[in-house]
Amino acid sequence: MVATAIHFAGPAGAAAGTEPPRRALAEAYRDLEEGEADSALDLLGAQPTSGPDAAEASNLVCRVRYTLRQWDAAISACQQAVEVDGKDSDYHLWLGRALGEKAAHATFLTAYSLAKRARVEFEQAVELDPRNADALADLGDFYRQAPGVLGGGIDKARAVAIELDKVDATRAEMLQGQIAEQRNDYAAAEALYKMTTGSGPEQATGWVSLASFYARRQRFDEMETAVHDIVGASAHDKHGGVALYDGAGLLIETKRDLALAAEMLENYLAGSAKSEEAPAFIAHLRLARLKQQLGDPSAAGHEQASALAMAREYNPAPDEKMHR
Repeated sequence: MVATAIHFAGPAGAAAGTEPPRRALAEAYRDLEEGEADSALDLLGAQPTSGPDAAEASNLVCRVRYTLRQWDAAISACQQAVEVDGKDSDYHLWLGRALGEKAAHATFLTAYSLAKRARVEFEQAVELDPRNADALADLGDFYRQAPGVLGGGIDKARAVAIELDKVDATRAEMLQGQIAEQRNDYAAAEALYKMTTGSGPEQATGWVSLASFYARRQRFDEMETAVHDIVGASAHDKHGGVALYDGAGLLIETKRDLALAAEMLENYLAGSAKSEEAPAFIAHLRLARLKQQLGDPSAAGHEQASALAMAREYNPAPDEKMHR
């Protein structure tokens, strides 16, 4: 899950001159969570470029740019945060994430150097805070996917899963399931993913991992069943909103039950569990396309306008654009 590196304003008796910047940062963080990218950037753009809150402001700029998929701008802002405060685990984590995303969209030679830099940042994040579950999960995922020449390896991923299990057992099971799946041990992977769907606080998130597994194995009927379980479990999961968003994404990708996908996105947008992990402006765009496909162009236009009002700079991916 996405880490929260915001520290909210102190008591009313805080020193003069510190309260307005702290309040602005808190408001910017809320805007980030709500998907209000333009508002967050406006607030952050008015913050001082030096002082005690500069690193935090830069980290938030990075995270907003990350939701907008502006990888260069995100890297630049995250680098600033790390340069100001190199001891914050989350700042290194977010720099690693931005570098990793740019690597995923870069040419081979550029991707190679970016991926190596991302690994260093993930490792630094874990070194600074060995109990940072987000950093452990991202480092384990990097090790799992990266070849040895980039510092990756299954054995390294397994070692991280052991450490992750000490702070977040559910996410450790997810990582172990991904490792098993990568080794083509699909029975073990399925069993591990099923373990994440128990009665814990991340039950809906576990159903997402299982549904995603079924989608990758092209077991689409079982995927749909798991998506229905996401809907039922989302009310009891602190990440239930993200689970609805992700579950809808699976239905869209596989072209299954688009009406349910639209309902899940509507519930996500109407709820109080929105997150930067599932940008609301992207949810509006996906819902716009679904409404168009379901024969409601008026509603589609409304959703598209809502997205534009939140994030003018966002350039939709092809699968998010409306086709008239």
